Amino acid sequence: MECWVPLFQIFLNSPCPETEASLWLQQSFNQPEATAISTTSFLSLLTRPTEITITSSTSPSHTKRVVWIQTLPNAVQARILSFLLHDCQRFCETDLCQLAETMLKEGKELDFWVKRAAHQLLDVVSRSTHEWLSCLNLDSEEEQMEDEFRSLPDFLKKDDVNDTDLMLPWLPISQKQFNLARQYNSCGENDDHMTEFEEDKREIVDEIIEEVDEEVIEVDEYLNPQVEEMAERLKDSLLSLQSTAKSVELAGEIRQLCKGGGQSLAILGIVEPWRADDETAAVLVSNLLDGNEDEFGWPSHILCSVILPKLLVLKEPASRVLLTATLEYSKVHQRASEYALLLPMILRMDGINSPICDVITRIVRESLHPGHVSSFCQKLLSDEDNLKKFICLPYHQCLIGNKLVWTESLFNLMQNILNHNIHLTQDSVDRLIQHAWESAHRFSKSLKFGNFLLCFVTKCSPMLKSQKTLLIEATQHTNTLVTKSVLSKLSSL
Repeated sequence: MECWVPLFQIFLNSPCPETEASLWLQQSFNQPEATAISTTSFLSLLTRPTEITITSSTSPSHTKRVVWIQTLPNAVQARILSFLLHDCQRFCETDLCQLAETMLKEGKELDFWVKRAAHQLLDVVSRSTHEWLSCLNLDSEEEQMEDEFRSLPDFLKKDDVNDTDLMLPWLPISQKQFNLARQYNSCGENDDHMTEFEEDKREIVDEIIEEVDEEVIEVDEYLNPQVEEMAERLKDSLLSLQSTAKSVELAGEIRQLCKGGGQSLAILGIVEPWRADDETAAVLVSNLLDGNEDEFGWPSHILCSVILPKLLVLKEPASRVLLTATLEYSKVHQRASEYALLLPMILRMDGINSPICDVITRIVRESLHPGHVSSFCQKLLSDEDNLKKFICLPYHQCLIGNKLVWTESLFNLMQNILNHNIHLTQDSVDRLIQHAWESAHRFSKSLKFGNFLLCFVTKCSPMLKSQKTLLIEATQHTNTLVTKSVLSKLSSL
């Protein structure tokens, strides 16, 4: 237990416990004397059965059996679960699922933030372990499949090693002894299942991405003249709406025409729903769905034709009714929001301004899962190919570029994301340092840029050491109220 005390001190006191805990765990793995420290032993500690005494003024005291993590303060429980989500690839997903499910069994007695963190952990790990299996009809194989987390590395499975060779130089285990032991492994006959499963999973992901790439191409395909005529009629009706009831009725007609005539993007391009006022747009968004759509299909088309065009030209704060409709829609359709709203907005030809930054910040904070936001940031900063996979109508492509334009507001957006405790990968952090260094001359007197640097250094300090010199150089080119504070924090790394 004593070996874990530094880790729990991080969870208790650190302003960014997930990143610091991850680094502490990695450093502990590299210490030869830390034999008791591993991801498995950490989970074993958290799930160790413990009995506690429950006292109440209305009922006699009684004992209750819980797992050890539930004896910790609620804030520490929430931080530990958030860390497990952040570093879930290091842990056995089955064990993480069991831990989250055990926590959620407490029901109403569970603290709100602990419950939320447990739900997020369960959503991520259960989706990765079970969703792909169910869609591939591998239920019968799942029971027999060896857990990938506990499977042997490939070099230990090779058969071309001599029987007399030692498997591991520091252990007296020969290949012959190892093969003999494997004969008693009940999962030994199913070594190829995980490989086949991963290949099938990769093929499905590739197909999904191909669908995203094809969205804009399909817009220019041929439309039936009768369908085109009906779309023109709906366009005229849209501009003359006078009541909410008429808006709901029009939404039903648009949905029916798009589902019946095909080529929904082309039809929406004729109807031009983005020209409606904000109140009408909010009604259309909430009434165009029928509940059984693919994320990259109809839900994305609604966003890119009703909401996106309004936000791309935003120069003043968005209206309350439009923002509320956007947030509620994005909560339900997060992937559609990523490709048909967030990505094209951030790629705005002239860069994002302050009103657009505020809208994106609200979506990130109130509508998207933190893990989803982290993944989105990685795509945005590290994968230029993903920047071309947004969904929009041809009419608005002239407003969207193919690369990020680093404005003050974009750096402000990154600061808002970091303040929301979104965890960035090392690659994303390195790219962000590079962009900050390139932009330091342009924003030398910008307080927004200076505040971003201060937040960046505070939140990501353990990940900045490799490029500390570059970040110091960028900060030295600025002259704001926070320049000295940033340099002071950098010098202490």
